[in-house]
Amino acid sequence: MLNNNDGIVLIDKNEGETSFDVVRKAKRLLKKKKVGHAGTLDPFATGLLIILLGQGTKLSSYLMSGKKRYLATMTLGVETDTLDKTGCIVKTVPVPELNPGKVRDVIREFLGDIEQTPPAYSAININGQRAYKLARQGIAVDLKKRTVTINSIDVVSVRLPDIVFEVTCSSGTYIRSLAADMGKRLGSAAHLSSLRRLSSGTFEVQNALSSSLLGAGEKVDIIMASVMSLKDALPGMKECCIDRETAKKIMNGYRPVQHEVACWDPSLDDYKGFIKLTNGLSLVAVMEVDHSLQAEKEWLKNIRIFTQ
Repeated sequence: MLNNNDGIVLIDKNEGETSFDVVRKAKRLLKKKKVGHAGTLDPFATGLLIILLGQGTKLSSYLMSGKKRYLATMTLGVETDTLDKTGCIVKTVPVPELNPGKVRDVIREFLGDIEQTPPAYSAININGQRAYKLARQGIAVDLKKRTVTINSIDVVSVRLPDIVFEVTCSSGTYIRSLAADMGKRLGSAAHLSSLRRLSSGTFEVQNALSSSLLGAGEKVDIIMASVMSLKDALPGMKECCIDRETAKKIMNGYRPVQHEVACWDPSLDDYKGFIKLTNGLSLVAVMEVDHSLQAEKEWLKNIRIFTQ
């Protein structure tokens, strides 16, 4: 590891704490000024939370864009205002007789691109205020439907009124809304009674440290030893190695042209997307490029630099 002041650490968040609670504990324990996270988990949810340290906070948008995988339990017959077990009951509906085959058939209808309305109790920004703050004040908010992608969804068990399912989905998917919509399609109502994030992008919760360690001063060494470097924090991103001289120029604000960051990989000839520039063990920059553009000055759409 080059510098564990900058990077990410995988945390398994406990139930009952907010994502910000975890960030605050990490900041206090590790004595770092800049700490963030990539992807909020609701307080009642558990599982993988990626904590960003130092310049790792610059990685947020890249890490949050990956697919997410969850294990969830929805309880039929009861709808709450928050769409989870922490809310107030707003509706009770009889639970119809459903066999596992019927449940699986209905839930499979949600595969692919679907439209969903985010929960009123969410962190979406409405005219400068969080939707959940407005909802708590009794102010109705008009949240627009959005298209999300359900890559896979599998029923784990059916023990009515509870249905346990595992889902892989695009970033921005609300599992609470998904459960509510599935409950209606099953002829009832539903809310989430448990939610656990199993993975985010290429990272798995089985490789994460319990958030309980963030409250124990003697565990600092364990946590710091688990910090992943900036370069290793983007394992799925295409990589291009550059020489030290070019790296210095880029870190000083120079925008490179195509031939200066040419990679041996022929798959990059017409590549459009993100590339990480590395020098040795260091992450120099992340570039958004369009290699199909022939003009040297147009191919580089954006660049984010990481100082050493």
